[in-house]
Amino acid sequence: MVEQNKNTGLTWYTMDLHLHTPASDDYLQPEIGYLDILRQAAQKGLDIIAFTDHNTVAGYRRMQEEIDQLKLLQQLNRLLPEEETRLSEYQKLLKRMLVLPGFEFTATFGFHILAIFPKDKPLRDIEHLLLALNIPSDQIDEGSVTVGASVDVLTAYKAIHEAGGMAIAAHANSNNGVAMRRFPFGGQTKIAYTQNPNLIAMEVTDLEKKGRHATASFFNGNKPEYPRRMHCIQGSDAHLLKKISTFQTKLGVGERTTDVRIPERSYAALKELFESDNFSRTRPHQLSSQPAYDFIRDAREEGANFMQDFHENITVRGGNLYDIIADICAFANSNGGTLYLGLSAQPGKAFEGIPRPNQSIGKLQSEISKRISPELACKFEVQETEGKKVIQVMIPKGDDQPYAVDDNKIYLRTETETGMAVRDEIVDMVLQGKKKQLGGTAAAHAEAKPIFSSKDVSDTLTEDEVVAEGQAPPRTGVEIVSVDKRGGENYFTVRDLRNGSMVKNVTLKSSRKLWHYAISQYSKLPVKIEKMDITWQGDLGLVTQKKRGNFNSYDLIQRTSDGYRHYYGVTNDGIHGSWEGLI
Repeated sequence: MVEQNKNTGLTWYTMDLHLHTPASDDYLQPEIGYLDILRQAAQKGLDIIAFTDHNTVAGYRRMQEEIDQLKLLQQLNRLLPEEETRLSEYQKLLKRMLVLPGFEFTATFGFHILAIFPKDKPLRDIEHLLLALNIPSDQIDEGSVTVGASVDVLTAYKAIHEAGGMAIAAHANSNNGVAMRRFPFGGQTKIAYTQNPNLIAMEVTDLEKKGRHATASFFNGNKPEYPRRMHCIQGSDAHLLKKISTFQTKLGVGERTTDVRIPERSYAALKELFESDNFSRTRPHQLSSQPAYDFIRDAREEGANFMQDFHENITVRGGNLYDIIADICAFANSNGGTLYLGLSAQPGKAFEGIPRPNQSIGKLQSEISKRISPELACKFEVQETEGKKVIQVMIPKGDDQPYAVDDNKIYLRTETETGMAVRDEIVDMVLQGKKKQLGGTAAAHAEAKPIFSSKDVSDTLTEDEVVAEGQAPPRTGVEIVSVDKRGGENYFTVRDLRNGSMVKNVTLKSSRKLWHYAISQYSKLPVKIEKMDITWQGDLGLVTQKKRGNFNSYDLIQRTSDGYRHYYGVTNDGIHGSWEGLI
């Protein structure tokens, strides 16, 4: 399916990057030919496909060998009429459809990884990579799912990336997926397997699902332990031509697909999209009979959070323009994010949009260049929702933190709000920058040796928390650690539960809303906690639950051998382990 937008020069293409052929030994219809697969892909309206047989590139090679043989017969004037028809059909299909070589690799512990390559990649090079990944030479054409001891997941990601391919976690949330539930490995391992910089995207089986339990929502960058937002796609994992009653659970070619919005139908354009911070150009395949896909509508339903926010206008009057600049600075100093300009976060609220979006983008670019230092490269796109134009601003996580507005105002993002950084936070950013310069990068951490444990992966515990058996603090909100009285005023030490950093000398007058709220609530605590109305489950307690915009906020308490720990403004993204049972 091709759906072009003349205003942007971008086109929606439909793809299925997970197709098996008779070269896989578990293919359910071995009598099927490669031309049959291309015909079915074309019938399904696919524009981009990949042959990803198990631990082999033999399927793609056999198709190419058949085509080369037909071309040779043509040159020798020995082509039979039916062969001429077959070659002509191959050529027509390959002209209208991009067919990429690849394989589905079986790493240690049985995890599956898709490796996709450009169509001009020499197949011998791909086979050499398979050998380097410990696929036995006598099994290089077998297409077997089980190939003995290969290499670990992280080594495979790196090898595929260095070979010029795209490493995609196959059916990540399902069987043999790196993010599947009910597999006995620890949270640190799951973090490494899903956040590694050499992993370009994740294939999931629930891309159309909405809500916090959807895999794409889990990996949207809001969770502190999973700060890298992942591009999520879906594929059919077809082991037969089309779905039949004999194999009810098996999908055929193009029966679970993804649309991508790219400038051209090419491997390079696809790779560039997956390497970008633009998550608005991927969607579950949309039928022409369905209502127009509107990712901005979905974003409004999520509301403002750690990774996105909304502004109804960009006027200087009322401080709206400055608020946008402050948000951009805060996202750059935090985890990156997206701003939507011209509408509010409230789904049902009417909005005006931006009347002259291109002119407004020029104005914003000029303001960012003049007011934010060091230099920060943001990306802008004009989008349309409900018949009105809005501006989408994509802010990267800055690689030269801290960023400042007007040279001396440094902002940070804390859950749903932007606030000015205080001394301890600024010091921490500077120290992290120094650490990065010395080589202590997040990429190096992500490639660290995984830590295995007996904990269920659904708990997503970090290494330190595995021992605590789910009793570790929540991962969002703030904790009031201590209070000192000096000169008649209380000075609080606050812990940011998202990153564990401690901020000292916080007062009730702090401009940070969440801190102000937490201190106010903490100050109201009775001497005897037992007098409070608390819902307890073991040593974990729910104090209050509030609806804040489009999300829930919790005040929690934890009983310890030393007394009590108090957590405020915890969001669902911070709930894990035994806290889930309480909530």
